[in-house]
Order: sequence, then structure tokens, then C-alpha cells
Amino acid sequence: MDTQVVVIGAGQAGLSAAWGLRRAGLEPGPGFVVLDAEEAPGGAWRHRWDTLRVAGDAFSAHRIHSLPGLDFAPEDPDRPANRVVPEYFAAYEREFDLQVRRPIRVTAVRSVDELLHVDTDAGTWTAQALVNATGTWTRPFVPAYPGATEFRGRQLHAVDFPGPEAFAGQRVVVVGGGTSAVQFLLQIAPVAAATTWVTRTPPRWREGPFDDVAGREAVALVEERVRAGLPPRPVVSVTGLPLTPAYREGIESGVLARRPMFSRITPDGVAWADGTTEPADVILWATGWRPAVGHLAPLHLRSPQGGIALDGTRAVADPRVHLVGYGPSASTIGANRAGRAAAREIVQRLRAPAAA
Repeated sequence: MDTQVVVIGAGQAGLSAAWGLRRAGLEPGPGFVVLDAEEAPGGAWRHRWDTLRVAGDAFSAHRIHSLPGLDFAPEDPDRPANRVVPEYFAAYEREFDLQVRRPIRVTAVRSVDELLHVDTDAGTWTAQALVNATGTWTRPFVPAYPGATEFRGRQLHAVDFPGPEAFAGQRVVVVGGGTSAVQFLLQIAPVAAATTWVTRTPPRWREGPFDDVAGREAVALVEERVRAGLPPRPVVSVTGLPLTPAYREGIESGVLARRPMFSRITPDGVAWADGTTEPADVILWATGWRPAVGHLAPLHLRSPQGGIALDGTRAVADPRVHLVGYGPSASTIGANRAGRAAAREIVQRLRAPAAA
């Protein structure tokens, strides 16, 4: 199956890239195809926990930016984000006739002469360029700790968060220093027997508004790592946590009293190097994700530093390949910009021989 551009993933970044390709005059099919592993529209949002909202309270998602060309304006923002956002993505796909093909799982991308071969469970596409927008949701990260296999309780990653009711009457250790960990603690604490928050480094609370200047500075720090070929860090690692009224209340009540990372896991809880222990029925790992880029391994894009070096969105090791929703563009507004930028550059490259 031949096309000019393959877009892998139909989340925020992939849809933005597809819109850019469509706007530049490429048609679905011969011009580009969008391959998505999900059963329906929505990307990672389909798997968010039911208590997450898009606006309005302490358990809201980070701001959801509109995709290019169609405003995100849900009639009821108090509905779960895992319903509201997929509905918006579905409407977007229809509005611009993006003809996303799903469920199709990409297994490998190979370079064959001047073309890229995209192998999937539904056949192989050949293309002149690739937009990888696979995000991180399918690669939850749980760090290895001594004793983990002997723990008699439950261990869950944030990807499997079942809602606060599942922790009623239990002693819960929440691991992680990001927004998800804080939101989980605030939801679980009222029903749990006890909660303990542990993080590798002390939380960085941020007072005041987070304006565009601060946002650009934070993204620039993440972008610097990606340009150097280092593994990307989440943008929140440099932005810090917003000190909202709900978070202040959590600090004052002791729910958000952070303890340093434990050194090992015991059959009945966790233990620190000084001999201190904490009993636990559940360890909830809110420790983030890693980029889902294993299918790109045949292209040998990784640098000696362990990441994929990018120039803008373009892979330094192969200019036919663009990564969006990776590193500095792993936010809804960043994904929008990166998707459009990748589309523009790809179209310019495709048309360069004709212009010459």
C-alpha cells in the first residue's frame, strides 16, 4: 500500500499533523494515512480515570487546547474527560475527513532504499515520510525496588487507577511527584485508612500564574535535552506544581506531607534506609510513562545518550521521520504546534524536487 506520508497515532499530535497535511492539499489515501491502535477516537484520553475532568476543580486535567480549525467547547465540562475529549476527537476526524484507520498496530518501521516501510498487523504501507505521534500511554514506567516481588498487597500504576472507592479502608502509599500523584492523594485520603506520599525529590510548588513566558522557558529546557539526544523529561519536571487552593488545603491537612523515597519494599509495606517502615495494603505508582518508540528501532534513531535527537520535530538521524508529542511537545498545546510544524516541513520536502 503506497502513500506519501504515514501518521502513526490519532491523539492530539497526530490529528494536528493530519490537519496540516490535509490543509496543504494532501488527500487521505494517496497523500497520507493515519494509523491508530485504538478501537475508537480519543487516544490516551479513552483510558483516563473517571474522576478526571477537563475543568472546574482540583481533579481537572491540564488545560485542553483546541485542535487547529475546531474549538474545544464541551457543553458540560463536568463530565469525565475520558468521554468529553474522545467525543471532540471523533467530531474533529469527521469535520476534516481524516479517515483514520483503526484499530491498526504498527510493529516496525524500516528503511528500504528511499522509502519507509511501515509494517502493521494489517499489512505494510510504503511512504516518503513519517509522523510518529504514539505518545507514552502504552508504556507505563514502574521503577525497580528491592522486595517488590514479595509485597503481599496490590501494586498499581496510574494507568490502572480504578477510582478512589477501590481504596476504602486501606493503607495506600502513593509514589510520584507529579500532578497525578497529588490528585490521587486528595481523592483517596477521605476514604482510605491512611495515605503516605513519597517522592524521589522534594515537590516544587509554584505560586502565581503560569504565563506564556514561563511556559516557553519550561519547554525550552526540555527541548534542549532533546536536541542533545538525551531522553526527554516531562515538562512538569521543570514547571513545578501549581499551588492551588485545593493543594494548599492538602498541605495544611497533612495529606500532601511528602516523605523521601523508600529504599525497599517489604511484604507488608515499605522501608527506609534508617529503619523506618510504613505498612501498606496498596502501592500506587504515579511514576509516569516512557515514549512508545520501540517500533522505530530498525531505523537506529537513538543517540549514544539514549534519546532520539531532534531538530525541531525532525529526527537528526533520518530527516524523513518526525516525532510529535515527544519531549517538548508532550502537552496539548505543544502537540498542536509540533503537528502543524511537522506537516509544513514534510510538505515542503515532498514538493522540493518539483520546485527545483
